[in-house]
Amino acid sequence: MAENQDGFPTEVISLPSQGLLYPEDSPLRSGTIDVKYMTAKEEDILTSVNLINQGKVIDKLLESVIADPKIKLDDMLVGDKNALMVGTRILGYGKEYKIQLTDPDTGERVEHSVDLTTLKHKELDTSFVENGNDFVIELPNSKRTLRFKLLTHSDEQKIVEDLKGYEKIEQITGVTSNLTTRLKYQIVSIDDNTDQKEIDKFVDNEFLALDHRAFREHYDKISPDIELKFDYTSQTGNHHSMDVPLGTEFFWPAAGE
Repeated sequence: MAENQDGFPTEVISLPSQGLLYPEDSPLRSGTIDVKYMTAKEEDILTSVNLINQGKVIDKLLESVIADPKIKLDDMLVGDKNALMVGTRILGYGKEYKIQLTDPDTGERVEHSVDLTTLKHKELDTSFVENGNDFVIELPNSKRTLRFKLLTHSDEQKIVEDLKGYEKIEQITGVTSNLTTRLKYQIVSIDDNTDQKEIDKFVDNEFLALDHRAFREHYDKISPDIELKFDYTSQTGNHHSMDVPLGTEFFWPAAGE
């Protein structure tokens, strides 16, 4: 346990990106982040009905425990933010995460305990890194050159807001815009053309399904993150890989005890 300049006890959390995708002058470039131990102040955040209803409680909590005021949650890559969230949960309430799940084989609701320290980092493959958060792929079918970036927390927030604006249209058509909206934030240029209107046109009308699949697989392959899955043995003895439930309940059960 260390202390920051204000005397608060802190711990160091490693980032899956190793800091390599941030600008050289960014404090995140070190590949680690100092996190303060949670206090009663953070439990005030966790129990704020207003923040819970707004869906902002986790973000406010993470902003509160980041020790370096120069580090902004919005600037963090999504995978690094996930690692920060898991690390904060472990520091605040321990490694054991009790959940209720539906047994995949029997359909029964059962209690299960996840050891959060067993979640593995999906580290950045440095062989793909040439110029920070800037990547290039030649699409296998159209042979067009697509330049893209990995999304930050700020990008994710903008995507959420954009999708809210499409809700009325989606209710009429029954078609969601999740994939295309996300692509428009991921793609930086098409054949070196950075005009957003051209990118939107490409995504909406020209992005072949086979090319999109290849892009999605490549994006997932190079994206650093924490593996938010755990192994579960069902009541019938079968083994399953299951998603770790995230959101308010990730902290809420402990905060309410």
